[in-house]
Amino acid sequence: MQSAVKSSKNSEKSDKGNEKVTNSSKLNVSVNKSLIKDLFTDESSSDEIVIDPVPESIIKTLESRLDHMCVKKSEDGGGPSCNTASVPGIVTQRSCVYGGARVVLMPITDAIHLVHGPIGCASCTWDIRGSRTSGEDLYKTGFSTNLEEKDIVFGGEKKLADTITELNNLYKPAAIFVYSTCVVGLIGDDLKAVCREAEKITKCRVIPVQSEGFRSFNKSLGHQLACDAMLDYLIGTGELDGKLKSEINAQPTLNIVGEFNVAGDLWAIKPLIEKMGVNVLSVLTGDSCVEDIANAHYADLNIVQCQKSSNYLARQMEEKYGIHYLKVNFFGIEDTAKSLKIISEFFQNPKMIEKADEIIKTEIANVRSEISHYKKRLAGKGVAVYVGGNKAWSLIRAFEELGMNVIMTGTQNGLPEDYERIMETVSEGTLVVDDANSMELSRLLQKYQPDLVISGAKEKYMTHKLGIPFCDFNHDRIASFAGFKGFINFAKELNRAVSSPVWKFTPKKYHGIVKNE
Repeated sequence: MQSAVKSSKNSEKSDKGNEKVTNSSKLNVSVNKSLIKDLFTDESSSDEIVIDPVPESIIKTLESRLDHMCVKKSEDGGGPSCNTASVPGIVTQRSCVYGGARVVLMPITDAIHLVHGPIGCASCTWDIRGSRTSGEDLYKTGFSTNLEEKDIVFGGEKKLADTITELNNLYKPAAIFVYSTCVVGLIGDDLKAVCREAEKITKCRVIPVQSEGFRSFNKSLGHQLACDAMLDYLIGTGELDGKLKSEINAQPTLNIVGEFNVAGDLWAIKPLIEKMGVNVLSVLTGDSCVEDIANAHYADLNIVQCQKSSNYLARQMEEKYGIHYLKVNFFGIEDTAKSLKIISEFFQNPKMIEKADEIIKTEIANVRSEISHYKKRLAGKGVAVYVGGNKAWSLIRAFEELGMNVIMTGTQNGLPEDYERIMETVSEGTLVVDDANSMELSRLLQKYQPDLVISGAKEKYMTHKLGIPFCDFNHDRIASFAGFKGFINFAKELNRAVSSPVWKFTPKKYHGIVKNE
């Protein structure tokens, strides 16, 4: 109960009787304890179907999680306690540091992604990002050194070196990323030394990623370590050929940082930027090639889409190469238009600004016409959002544009800056929750009764069992949601989920009560 003790030491009573919590992230939080405790109380009556009550021992564990929830009020701007180790006794759904590194680098299409560890680490994260490609597809093949008992006893360095050589001979890849797992960290294999020697033998880029899973409770460290691998071994190593040099001289260039082309999102963003007269030099890392990223330091500007660890990469490139960066968001009509506008204004080119205005005017008129039917059906619906860090706030405006109300939002690996943005964006009365486990999330959904849940595969079947419509916004979705065209897909998918006739025949479970409608 170390986390609970820590929270208690950092707590004091506020004037209104609620507990004011100051956590390690320096966020001030007002927690309505009676409201949160109500989640753990069975409200069923004798003539209704009753779900077994939660044992007292579990309730005590859940109570130590109270600091991780708060309700937005007009007088405070803080958020829940976050970025701390999960409460002991809770089965957290957070992924590990290694998983974080994989989701950042995996979309590099012409590279081999070799997992140095037991086979399960590779198989459980195969195609984890759901990133699509317009060219090479080597990244879709899974590779592992498949460490077994004898390798753990005697060391896996020779096996790793032999595997790298064999893979290079078979595939001739543009680069080989070698990921370290927990086991490798424990047995002490020298990943960097093996990669260095293998690069001399194969003449191929062999890039170590020191992503041992146990290095942090938050997978965001894995994101940062993946960015470090690109900064240390790839970005800045490219040399301009004649064709690329002429392209760079012909028009302004930018990199799209933190766009992973999930379900083809990049293909809805890139044409808009190119229509304005800006050349997209590289994408980090959706639908990307090794050489494109190696040349990323020649760009005039970085735009940052996923504003989690990608901010770190953009800051490092600004410091190292002097490339300025802008934060953008291509989810939703208003935010897409705003992003195009600030990009055009950065280059201070009147023709580009005029072209951006023209694109925005035309596209918005088309989108509003296309979504009008769906908007009528979705308006007034309540939404619960439980997704990755930046999406927990970047989607809020998109729902408002459809007339929907976000009544609950949260994330598993949110950082203090994520919750600051969430609290700035959500309306008063919105519940904000950090790192909810399945049981906690289930009871929150039963209490708040949203009409729709937006989340990922881990929450999908629990939500369906509760009889609540669900829409995947994570890595398993198959429709692009970015840009103007993506917003039309977004409205279609939400309408399809909410309006499905199946919900007329499925019981809803609220407050421990099974309700048939």
